[in-house]
Amino acid sequence: MATKRRPATEAEARALASAVRLRILRLCLDQALTNKEIADRLGANPATTLHHVRKLVETGFLVAEPSRPGPRGSTEIPYRATGKSWEMDVRESGVTGGRTAMLDAFLEEIRLVDIEEGSFTRLGLRLTPEGHAELTERLQEVFDEFAHRPPAPGGEAYSLFLAVHKDVSRDA
Repeated sequence: MATKRRPATEAEARALASAVRLRILRLCLDQALTNKEIADRLGANPATTLHHVRKLVETGFLVAEPSRPGPRGSTEIPYRATGKSWEMDVRESGVTGGRTAMLDAFLEEIRLVDIEEGSFTRLGLRLTPEGHAELTERLQEVFDEFAHRPPAPGGEAYSLFLAVHKDVSRDA
């Protein structure tokens, strides 16, 4: 059965309406990273990244782990994603940009990958409303199953992006 998602609050939806924040959540999914490590991986300014990290912590999408010694006697705080974003639905929040942020984050991440390393499929379908609902539910069940599996020790990190949309070019 697909995960029942709760509606996002306005603050939660705003936090997720940023491609940078979505990328930070992906980076911190199964390993805790400091703000500097996040900024380095994004090729971003640490001050800008810290703004995004704080917003994600404030809304419960990231959690600070115990501090650790850093270089030259400094103290570092690593952050880890909570997985909270998977359990919510931002569509009814009234906040615009969430869907665009998801697509932008995907496009930024896919540009970093050797295209030969990816697996791509396109499929055109004609579905009744019932067929569309069945497809959506079954795909969501597969996503939920894999999202709730514990990380495989020694496993490689993969990302998955799925878009189901009306093919307006074929309806003309």
